[in-house]
This record gives sequence, C-alpha cells and structure tokens, in this order.
Amino acid sequence: MNESSKIAHRFWDLAQSQPEKLALRFGMPGQTEDHDFAKFWRRVQRVTGHLQSTFGLNTGQRVSWLGLNHELQLVTLVACARLGLIFMPLNFRLAVAELSMVLKDAEPSLLIHDEGHAEVARSLSAEVSRVCHLDELISTSSSKLLNLPQVSENADVLLVYTSGTTGLPKGAVHTQSGLLANAKASQEAHAFASNDVVLSTLPMFHVGGLCIQTLPALLSGVSVHLHPRFDAGAWLAAVEAGPFSERPTVSLLVPATLRAVLDHAQWKTADLTSLRGIMAGSSILPKAYLEKFHERGIPVGQIYGTTETGPVSVILKFKEAVQRVGWAGWPHSNLALQLVNADGAPVAAGETGEVCVQAPNVMRGYWRSASKDARTIFKDSDGLKEAWFCTGDMGYLDASGCLQIVGRNKDMIISGGENIYPAEIENVLVSLPGVAECAVVGLPDEKWGEVPVLAVIQTDSPEGADLTEEKVLQHLLQRIARFKLPRRVVFLNHFPKSALGKVQKPLLQQQLLTLKAEPNSTKG
Repeated sequence: MNESSKIAHRFWDLAQSQPEKLALRFGMPGQTEDHDFAKFWRRVQRVTGHLQSTFGLNTGQRVSWLGLNHELQLVTLVACARLGLIFMPLNFRLAVAELSMVLKDAEPSLLIHDEGHAEVARSLSAEVSRVCHLDELISTSSSKLLNLPQVSENADVLLVYTSGTTGLPKGAVHTQSGLLANAKASQEAHAFASNDVVLSTLPMFHVGGLCIQTLPALLSGVSVHLHPRFDAGAWLAAVEAGPFSERPTVSLLVPATLRAVLDHAQWKTADLTSLRGIMAGSSILPKAYLEKFHERGIPVGQIYGTTETGPVSVILKFKEAVQRVGWAGWPHSNLALQLVNADGAPVAAGETGEVCVQAPNVMRGYWRSASKDARTIFKDSDGLKEAWFCTGDMGYLDASGCLQIVGRNKDMIISGGENIYPAEIENVLVSLPGVAECAVVGLPDEKWGEVPVLAVIQTDSPEGADLTEEKVLQHLLQRIARFKLPRRVVFLNHFPKSALGKVQKPLLQQQLLTLKAEPNSTKG
C-alpha cells in the first residue's frame, strides 16, 4: 500500500486489522448512522479521488470546511493527509466579514459546507476558487486512478485559526507528525482501551473538539459517537442509551457545557455509570462544577493546552482528579515545561510565571507570519537553541511539579504593588447560588493604580434575584485575601464574548468604564 502519509496509513491499517469495528456513530440520539473502520476507509478513498481528480487539488493547497460536526469532516482530514493538502476547519460562529478575513489570509482552493451554512458559503465564494456541498464528496464515485504524492511526516496538514479575542485571528499550522505526537499524548492522558467509547460533542473547528479526544481516539482504534453540536439533553441521553457495552466511557466538556449538563432536568436521574471519567478542556475550571461530577462518582480530569500547542500539553488523569481538584496536572512525557518572568528568565520554585512549553505536538508556526508574531524564549541545551512557545497563561508548580493556572498575563491586575489574577476570584464565586457568570477586570484608580472590578450575571432564579453586592463580597471575603476583593460589583445582563464564548475583557473594561449608575443596581 503506497501510503506515505503516516496518518493515512494508520487508518488503512485499522481498516485491515479491525474492519467491522465501529469507528463512528454519527448523529444525535435516535438519528444516528454507523461507520465501521472499513467503511470509514472506503469513504476516505472516495473523497481522496474527488479532491485530486474532480477538484484538481495539489500538495500544499488548503481545503476549508464550514459546518457543524460531521463524519465527513474527519474523512476529509484523512484524505487531505494522503494528498499533502492542508485541512482548514472554519469557525461557523464567526460573522461573514470575519470569515472573509480568514479566507483572504489562508487562500483555500476549496470551501466545503453543509446545508445549514450554504448561504454563508455562497456569500464567501469570491474568496475561494471553488465551493461545494459536502454531499458532493461522497454521493458519486470518484476516480480510482490516484497519483498519491510522497508526503513527508513533517508536512503541514491542519490550519486552525485562533479565536481572536485580543486581535485578528492567526492561523496555527500543525504538521502530520505533530498530530500523531498529540494523539500519543492523548493516549497517555486517557489510557484508551479497545472497549472505550468516546462521546464527542464539542465543535471540531477548534483543536479542543478535534484533537483532545476525537482524532486521537480514532487513531487508537477506539469508537467515537459524534454529535453535530452540543446539546445537554442529547449528551445525557447518549450516555445512557443502548446496551451498556456500547455506551460512552469518556467524554470532553468545557466550563459552559459542564454547567449546561448540571443545570439540565435529567442530571440527577440520568444513568451515568458507563462513564469512567470526563476530561475538561480549559485553563481555569470552576471547582464547584467538578465536585458535582465527583459526587456522582465521575472523575473530571483536565487537558491544558492552547490552539498552538496541539493542544494536549499538561494532563490531569482520572486517577488524580479527585485529589487534585482545580489543578491542571503534569506535563505529558514528551513535553518540557518552564515558568518564566517578564524578562524570560525561569522563576524560582513555587513562584508564579508564564507557562512556556516545548513538545513535538506544538505548532510549526503561524500561517504566513511563521514565528513573527509568536513570542518565544530560547534556552541553551548542549549548544543548541531550542524555541519554547509561551502560552500567555500564568501559573505555578507545587513540589511534585503539578501545575496550577491562575490566569492570563494580560488579565493580571497590579493594585498597590500586589498582583491579582482575576481567575482566582472568578473561580471562587462560581459556587455562590445566584451567579450565572462572572468576570473580573482591572480599572484605573488614582490611589492604587488599578483595582479589581467584578461583573456578575445573575441566574433566573430566586437566588439570583436576591443577589446583592454585600452577599457577593461576604462570600469572597471568606475565601480570598482581603487585598484581592473587588472594589465594585456590577450586575449586567450579558458580557461581550468572542465566537468561542470567551469573555472579551478589553470590551468589558470599556463597558464598565462608561457605566455611571450605582454599582449594586447597575444593569446593562
């Protein structure tokens, strides 16, 4: 078999060694279709033929994807790997103008879309050579006379754009060897077994949804249940549906989806006994959420990383999750980690510094700009210069080398010479009844330089209606140092957010600066 792509060869091998094993169960509960590894590979072959013969694509060209999660999204990624193409999932939550900006930067040769995004795709047709519906990849047979190129293990294969919360999105370029290294790190984190079933519901336009569990599980020969989108009710239904041996054993959630599952009416009665654990993907996780899963006997581990790091970097395994609630974990076995100060020098043990990593699954660089916009530090090692990726996250290590993330370096508030990390305050406040969301930002202050100000969105409940500034501050005072207490508490109706749901703190700062009403009665 002339499969020079190691990613493609792995799927070919799975189609030979376990052809009848379920690879993908795609769809929402009650509306699923199954694909075993043999069928998955046949679809890869057909899509490969269309990409090369029908669309005439050549090595190095970009193939963009606009739509909800779909089994053909994964098939197309593998087909791109075979041909040395670069797969480029688009964030469908972006506005047309934002998508246009991304396409102008990446210049893809093909835009594939689903039915729900057909109109948006048509409006973007000027930015791409050709647009096609995903059905065109599979509905007709394709040429079997393929001319597969020699694909280097370091060939670019995945281009993922950052969410752009602090500026224009940048495209992180990942190689085939990087994706395989990331899959190895994921295997280390999850200890995938042949009988595991992964429930995948997060959007695969992000490396979290694509590369923390979904693609690594498939590369490990593990079955994946793939939902087009996240829905808390569908997630709970999928966990307890069907014979016990076919139910999900692991899944991935983020703070917003953890909260949605906990708030769902079926949470307390759902049969979750098939789950051996859930991974959470975020730099900061509210402890109150984790503890509620632990009460149900489900450990919540953590995968810490960024779009640029693959993303699997620091892992908290299920066996350590209950004892280490709120910690990020330890570096995977092929990752080097160090914490540095503002000058790039390593900090002393126990001190807070910026998290910097080096690993084979870290991106090759940013699209076009390579490393121009990537902040790096360098370290002498046996006379060699080795680049480290600096994440922008601040953290510290305990005596065992376990990492605790305290916030973003750009979010840090310096008040009267004291460093205050908003995430420390936000994490504590999540456990207060009546708080739906909260965010802390620094605002100018004549005496202290800047002071922390807390913005809160109340729940639609009696607890939320009764929430006051005094109750919030009393709750915090029992749990954090007095110098970290917010100087104001402002109640809002919504926060400015990015397409990925992240609070855009620079915009929130501007919003709070313009508010003139009393802080404990402000609604905006």
